[in-house]
Amino acid sequence: MIVDRQGRRFRNLRISLTSACNYACTYCVPNGKRLVAAQDELSAEAMARGVAYLIEAAGIERLRITGGEPLVSPKLETFMTAVGRMGLEDISLTTNGQLLARKLPLLVEAGIRRINVSLDTLDAAAFRSIARGGDLASVLDGMQQARAAGLKIKVNMVPLRGQNLDQVMPLLDYCLERGYELRFIELMRMGHLASDGNAFLQQFVSLQQLLEIIGQHYEYLQADAPLDATAVRYEIPGLGHFGVIANESVPFCRTCSRLRLSSTGWLHGCLSSSNRHYVGDLLDKPRHQALPALQRLLVKALGDKQDLAFSGGATVMKIIGG
Repeated sequence: MIVDRQGRRFRNLRISLTSACNYACTYCVPNGKRLVAAQDELSAEAMARGVAYLIEAAGIERLRITGGEPLVSPKLETFMTAVGRMGLEDISLTTNGQLLARKLPLLVEAGIRRINVSLDTLDAAAFRSIARGGDLASVLDGMQQARAAGLKIKVNMVPLRGQNLDQVMPLLDYCLERGYELRFIELMRMGHLASDGNAFLQQFVSLQQLLEIIGQHYEYLQADAPLDATAVRYEIPGLGHFGVIANESVPFCRTCSRLRLSSTGWLHGCLSSSNRHYVGDLLDKPRHQALPALQRLLVKALGDKQDLAFSGGATVMKIIGG
Protein backbone atom coordinates (compact mmCIF):
# COMPACT_ATOMS: atom_id res chain seq x y z
CA MET A 1 0.00 0.00 0.00
CA ILE A 2 1.30 3.45 -0.95
CA VAL A 3 1.08 5.78 2.07
CA ASP A 4 2.65 9.20 2.69
CA ARG A 5 4.17 10.61 5.89
CA GLN A 6 0.76 11.94 7.01
CA GLY A 7 -0.82 8.52 6.66
CA ARG A 8 -2.75 9.45 3.53
CA ARG A 9 -3.36 7.03 0.72
CA PHE A 10 -5.56 6.93 -2.35
CA ARG A 11 -8.97 5.43 -1.57
CA ASN A 12 -11.24 7.48 -3.81
CA LEU A 13 -10.84 7.68 -7.59
CA ARG A 14 -12.60 10.34 -9.63
CA ILE A 15 -12.53 9.59 -13.31
CA SER A 16 -13.41 12.14 -15.97
CA LEU A 17 -15.17 10.11 -18.63
CA THR A 18 -15.05 12.98 -21.12
CA SER A 19 -14.18 16.66 -21.21
CA ALA A 20 -17.32 17.37 -23.27
CA CYS A 21 -20.20 19.20 -21.61
CA ASN A 22 -23.60 20.46 -22.71
CA TYR A 23 -23.29 23.47 -20.40
CA ALA A 24 -20.80 26.34 -20.24
CA CYS A 25 -21.15 27.50 -16.63
CA THR A 26 -19.72 30.94 -15.91
CA TYR A 27 -17.38 29.83 -13.08
CA CYS A 28 -16.06 26.91 -15.14
CA VAL A 29 -15.92 28.27 -18.71
CA PRO A 30 -15.43 32.04 -18.54
CA ASN A 31 -15.32 32.47 -22.32
CA GLY A 32 -18.70 30.76 -22.72
CA LYS A 33 -17.41 28.27 -25.29
CA ARG A 34 -19.02 24.88 -24.84
CA LEU A 35 -16.54 22.07 -24.21
CA VAL A 36 -16.11 19.18 -26.62
CA ALA A 37 -14.42 15.82 -26.23
CA ALA A 38 -10.63 15.89 -26.50
CA GLN A 39 -9.23 14.24 -29.62
CA ASP A 40 -6.96 11.98 -27.57
CA GLU A 41 -9.49 10.72 -25.04
CA LEU A 42 -9.08 7.14 -23.89
CA SER A 43 -11.52 4.44 -24.97
CA ALA A 44 -14.04 3.03 -22.52
CA GLU A 45 -12.07 -0.20 -22.42
CA ALA A 46 -8.78 1.57 -21.62
CA MET A 47 -10.41 3.64 -18.88
CA ALA A 48 -11.92 0.52 -17.33
CA ARG A 49 -8.49 -1.13 -17.34
CA GLY A 50 -7.15 1.99 -15.68
CA VAL A 51 -9.68 1.60 -12.88
CA ALA A 52 -8.84 -2.10 -12.49
CA TYR A 53 -5.10 -1.38 -12.35
CA LEU A 54 -5.61 1.44 -9.82
CA ILE A 55 -7.73 -0.79 -7.59
CA GLU A 56 -4.83 -3.22 -7.44
CA ALA A 57 -1.95 -0.72 -7.36
CA ALA A 58 -3.40 1.87 -4.98
CA GLY A 59 -6.19 0.13 -3.09
CA ILE A 60 -8.98 2.24 -4.62
CA GLU A 61 -12.28 1.49 -2.89
CA ARG A 62 -14.70 4.08 -4.24
CA LEU A 63 -15.24 5.45 -7.74
CA ARG A 64 -16.96 8.65 -8.82
CA ILE A 65 -17.67 9.16 -12.52
CA THR A 66 -17.43 12.80 -13.62
CA GLY A 67 -16.81 14.86 -16.76
CA GLY A 68 -17.25 17.36 -18.35
CA GLU A 69 -20.69 15.85 -18.30
CA PRO A 70 -20.51 12.05 -18.18
CA LEU A 71 -24.04 11.51 -19.48
CA VAL A 72 -23.13 12.97 -22.90
CA SER A 73 -20.36 10.43 -23.42
CA PRO A 74 -20.96 7.51 -25.82
CA LYS A 75 -18.53 5.54 -23.60
CA LEU A 76 -20.86 5.62 -20.62
CA GLU A 77 -22.62 2.26 -21.00
CA THR A 78 -19.52 0.23 -21.87
CA PHE A 79 -17.48 1.80 -19.08
CA MET A 80 -20.13 1.43 -16.41
CA THR A 81 -20.82 -2.18 -17.33
CA ALA A 82 -17.12 -2.96 -16.93
CA VAL A 83 -16.52 -1.18 -13.62
CA GLY A 84 -19.74 -2.57 -12.17
CA ARG A 85 -18.07 -5.98 -12.11
CA MET A 86 -14.98 -4.88 -10.20
CA GLY A 87 -16.29 -5.24 -6.65
CA LEU A 88 -15.86 -1.61 -5.66
CA GLU A 89 -17.35 -0.52 -2.35
CA ASP A 90 -19.20 2.35 -4.02
CA ILE A 91 -19.75 3.74 -7.52
CA SER A 92 -21.39 7.15 -7.87
CA LEU A 93 -21.78 9.81 -10.55
CA THR A 94 -21.78 13.59 -10.77
CA THR A 95 -23.99 15.15 -13.44
CA ASN A 96 -25.64 18.44 -14.34
CA GLY A 97 -28.88 16.45 -14.61
CA GLN A 98 -29.90 17.63 -18.05
CA LEU A 99 -29.98 14.09 -19.48
CA LEU A 100 -30.73 12.33 -16.21
CA ALA A 101 -34.27 11.20 -17.01
CA ARG A 102 -33.14 9.79 -20.36
CA LYS A 103 -30.14 7.94 -18.93
CA LEU A 104 -31.76 6.80 -15.67
CA PRO A 105 -32.56 3.21 -16.79
CA LEU A 106 -28.89 2.73 -17.72
CA LEU A 107 -27.69 4.09 -14.37
CA VAL A 108 -30.05 1.87 -12.40
CA GLU A 109 -29.12 -1.19 -14.45
CA ALA A 110 -25.42 -0.47 -13.89
CA GLY A 111 -25.89 -0.40 -10.12
CA ILE A 112 -25.55 3.34 -9.48
CA ARG A 113 -27.23 4.03 -6.17
CA ARG A 114 -26.29 7.65 -5.57
CA ILE A 115 -25.68 10.72 -7.70
CA ASN A 116 -24.63 14.31 -7.23
CA VAL A 117 -26.49 16.86 -9.34
CA SER A 118 -24.90 20.26 -9.94
CA LEU A 119 -27.61 22.90 -9.56
CA ASP A 120 -26.95 26.53 -8.69
CA THR A 121 -30.42 28.07 -8.73
CA LEU A 122 -34.16 27.37 -8.89
CA ASP A 123 -34.76 30.51 -10.92
CA ALA A 124 -35.13 29.58 -14.60
CA ALA A 125 -33.69 32.85 -15.91
CA ALA A 126 -30.72 32.74 -13.54
CA PHE A 127 -30.21 29.08 -14.47
CA ARG A 128 -29.85 29.99 -18.15
CA SER A 129 -27.52 32.86 -17.25
CA ILE A 130 -25.18 30.70 -15.15
CA ALA A 131 -25.29 27.40 -17.07
CA ARG A 132 -25.55 28.91 -20.57
CA GLY A 133 -27.24 25.71 -21.69
CA GLY A 134 -30.05 23.31 -20.88
CA ASP A 135 -33.25 24.03 -19.00
CA LEU A 136 -34.15 23.89 -15.33
CA ALA A 137 -37.39 21.91 -15.71
CA SER A 138 -35.60 18.91 -17.26
CA VAL A 139 -33.08 18.83 -14.41
CA LEU A 140 -35.75 18.93 -11.70
CA ASP A 141 -37.80 16.26 -13.47
CA GLY A 142 -34.73 14.03 -13.80
CA MET A 143 -34.00 14.38 -10.08
CA GLN A 144 -37.57 13.50 -9.20
CA GLN A 145 -37.48 10.40 -11.39
CA ALA A 146 -34.13 9.35 -9.94
CA ARG A 147 -35.48 9.72 -6.40
CA ALA A 148 -38.53 7.63 -7.32
CA ALA A 149 -36.17 4.95 -8.69
CA GLY A 150 -34.49 4.73 -5.30
CA LEU A 151 -31.32 6.73 -5.94
CA LYS A 152 -29.83 8.86 -3.18
CA ILE A 153 -29.39 12.42 -4.38
CA LYS A 154 -27.04 15.17 -3.30
CA VAL A 155 -27.27 18.59 -4.91
CA ASN A 156 -24.11 20.63 -5.46
CA MET A 157 -24.45 24.40 -5.41
CA VAL A 158 -21.65 26.92 -5.92
CA PRO A 159 -22.89 30.13 -4.22
CA LEU A 160 -21.62 33.21 -6.02
CA ARG A 161 -21.93 36.75 -4.76
CA GLY A 162 -23.89 38.84 -7.26
CA GLN A 163 -25.29 35.82 -9.10
CA ASN A 164 -27.17 33.31 -6.96
CA LEU A 165 -26.70 34.16 -3.29
CA ASP A 166 -30.44 34.81 -3.07
CA GLN A 167 -30.99 31.14 -3.95
CA VAL A 168 -29.31 29.69 -0.86
CA MET A 169 -32.53 29.38 1.14
CA PRO A 170 -34.91 28.48 -1.72
CA LEU A 171 -32.60 25.69 -2.80
CA LEU A 172 -32.05 24.47 0.77
CA ASP A 173 -35.81 24.40 1.42
CA TYR A 174 -36.39 22.60 -1.86
CA CYS A 175 -33.87 19.90 -0.98
CA LEU A 176 -35.06 19.45 2.59
CA GLU A 177 -38.64 18.98 1.41
CA ARG A 178 -37.63 16.24 -1.05
CA GLY A 179 -35.01 14.37 0.91
CA TYR A 180 -32.05 15.59 -1.14
CA GLU A 181 -28.89 16.65 0.70
CA LEU A 182 -27.63 20.04 -0.42
CA ARG A 183 -23.89 20.63 -0.59
CA PHE A 184 -22.66 24.20 -0.88
CA ILE A 185 -19.25 24.35 -2.55
CA GLU A 186 -16.96 27.28 -1.85
CA LEU A 187 -15.52 28.75 -5.03
CA MET A 188 -11.98 27.48 -5.68
CA ARG A 189 -8.91 29.39 -6.83
CA MET A 190 -8.46 27.32 -9.98
CA GLY A 191 -7.87 28.02 -13.64
CA HIS A 192 -8.68 31.64 -14.47
CA LEU A 193 -9.59 32.36 -10.83
CA ALA A 194 -6.10 31.36 -9.66
CA SER A 195 -4.57 34.21 -11.63
CA ASP A 196 -7.37 36.75 -11.12
CA GLY A 197 -7.65 37.32 -7.41
CA ASN A 198 -10.11 40.18 -7.79
CA ALA A 199 -12.58 38.05 -9.76
CA PHE A 200 -12.32 35.36 -7.10
CA LEU A 201 -12.90 37.72 -4.16
CA GLN A 202 -15.79 39.47 -5.89
CA GLN A 203 -17.68 36.17 -6.16
CA PHE A 204 -16.47 34.14 -3.17
CA VAL A 205 -18.95 33.19 -0.43
CA SER A 206 -17.47 31.67 2.73
CA LEU A 207 -18.71 28.95 5.07
CA GLN A 208 -19.37 31.54 7.76
CA GLN A 209 -21.45 33.68 5.42
CA LEU A 210 -23.54 30.67 4.43
CA LEU A 211 -24.12 29.66 8.03
CA GLU A 212 -25.19 33.20 8.90
CA ILE A 213 -27.79 33.13 6.12
CA ILE A 214 -29.09 29.69 7.10
CA GLY A 215 -29.01 30.53 10.82
CA GLN A 216 -31.57 33.28 10.26
CA HIS A 217 -34.08 30.58 9.29
CA TYR A 218 -33.04 27.34 10.97
CA GLU A 219 -31.23 26.03 14.02
CA TYR A 220 -28.57 23.54 13.01
CA LEU A 221 -26.01 21.25 14.63
CA GLN A 222 -22.72 20.00 13.23
CA ALA A 223 -23.04 16.34 12.27
CA ASP A 224 -20.52 13.54 12.01
CA ALA A 225 -18.70 12.94 8.73
CA PRO A 226 -16.08 10.39 7.59
CA LEU A 227 -12.46 11.25 8.35
CA ASP A 228 -11.61 11.91 4.71
CA ALA A 229 -14.84 13.77 3.90
CA THR A 230 -14.55 17.04 2.01
CA ALA A 231 -17.74 18.51 3.47
CA VAL A 232 -18.46 19.96 6.89
CA ARG A 233 -21.88 18.44 7.52
CA TYR A 234 -24.80 19.90 9.49
CA GLU A 235 -28.16 18.61 10.71
CA ILE A 236 -31.36 20.62 10.87
CA PRO A 237 -33.21 18.56 13.50
CA GLY A 238 -36.34 16.93 12.16
CA LEU A 239 -35.78 18.15 8.61
CA GLY A 240 -32.53 16.80 7.19
CA HIS A 241 -28.90 17.61 6.50
CA PHE A 242 -26.78 19.98 4.46
CA GLY A 243 -23.04 20.32 3.99
CA VAL A 244 -20.41 22.84 2.99
CA ILE A 245 -17.34 21.86 1.02
CA ALA A 246 -15.32 24.65 2.58
CA ASN A 247 -12.05 24.38 0.73
CA GLU A 248 -10.98 27.89 1.74
CA SER A 249 -12.56 28.17 5.19
CA VAL A 250 -11.92 24.65 6.54
CA PRO A 251 -9.18 23.01 4.43
CA PHE A 252 -9.27 19.23 4.22
CA CYS A 253 -5.89 18.54 2.63
CA ARG A 254 -4.57 16.70 5.72
CA THR A 255 -6.99 13.82 5.16
CA CYS A 256 -7.47 13.91 1.39
CA SER A 257 -7.71 10.43 -0.16
CA ARG A 258 -8.64 11.49 -3.71
CA LEU A 259 -6.96 10.63 -6.96
CA ARG A 260 -8.15 11.88 -10.34
CA LEU A 261 -7.79 10.32 -13.78
CA SER A 262 -8.53 12.56 -16.76
CA SER A 263 -10.24 11.39 -19.91
CA THR A 264 -6.91 11.72 -21.73
CA GLY A 265 -4.98 9.46 -19.34
CA TRP A 266 -3.36 11.83 -16.84
CA LEU A 267 -3.26 11.18 -13.10
CA HIS A 268 -3.71 14.19 -10.81
CA GLY A 269 -2.88 13.66 -7.15
CA CYS A 270 -3.80 17.17 -6.04
CA LEU A 271 -5.92 19.98 -7.44
CA SER A 272 -3.48 22.51 -6.01
CA SER A 273 -0.55 21.11 -7.98
CA SER A 274 0.17 21.58 -11.67
CA ASN A 275 1.93 18.21 -11.67
CA ARG A 276 0.33 15.39 -13.59
CA HIS A 277 1.45 11.91 -14.55
CA TYR A 278 0.64 10.17 -17.83
CA VAL A 279 -0.63 6.61 -17.56
CA GLY A 280 -2.40 6.28 -20.90
CA ASP A 281 0.48 4.33 -22.40
CA LEU A 282 0.44 1.86 -19.48
CA LEU A 283 -3.16 0.85 -20.03
CA ASP A 284 -2.31 -1.16 -23.14
CA LYS A 285 0.38 -3.10 -21.32
CA PRO A 286 -0.17 -6.45 -19.59
CA ARG A 287 -0.71 -6.36 -15.85
CA HIS A 288 2.76 -7.53 -14.86
CA GLN A 289 4.35 -4.67 -16.80
CA ALA A 290 1.79 -1.97 -16.03
CA LEU A 291 1.50 -2.32 -12.26
CA PRO A 292 5.14 -1.63 -11.22
CA ALA A 293 5.29 1.45 -13.47
CA LEU A 294 1.92 2.63 -12.23
CA GLN A 295 2.95 2.29 -8.60
CA ARG A 296 6.00 4.47 -9.24
CA LEU A 297 3.75 7.17 -10.69
CA LEU A 298 1.33 6.85 -7.77
CA VAL A 299 4.17 7.58 -5.32
CA LYS A 300 4.84 10.81 -7.22
CA ALA A 301 1.12 11.69 -7.37
CA LEU A 302 0.73 11.18 -3.62
CA GLY A 303 3.75 13.39 -3.09
CA ASP A 304 1.97 16.19 -4.97
CA LYS A 305 -0.61 16.60 -2.22
CA GLN A 306 -0.58 19.75 -0.12
CA ASP A 307 0.33 19.31 3.54
CA LEU A 308 -2.08 21.85 5.01
CA ALA A 309 -4.39 23.68 2.64
CA PHE A 310 -5.25 24.30 -0.98
CA SER A 311 -3.14 27.16 -2.28
CA GLY A 312 -4.65 27.62 -5.72
CA GLY A 313 -3.70 26.02 -8.97
CA ALA A 314 -3.52 26.63 -12.70
CA THR A 315 -5.20 23.27 -13.39
CA VAL A 316 -8.63 23.80 -14.90
CA MET A 317 -11.38 21.84 -13.14
CA LYS A 318 -13.32 21.32 -16.38
CA ILE A 319 -10.46 19.16 -17.68
CA ILE A 320 -10.30 16.73 -14.77
CA GLY A 321 -13.83 16.66 -13.41
CA GLY A 322 -15.19 17.53 -9.98
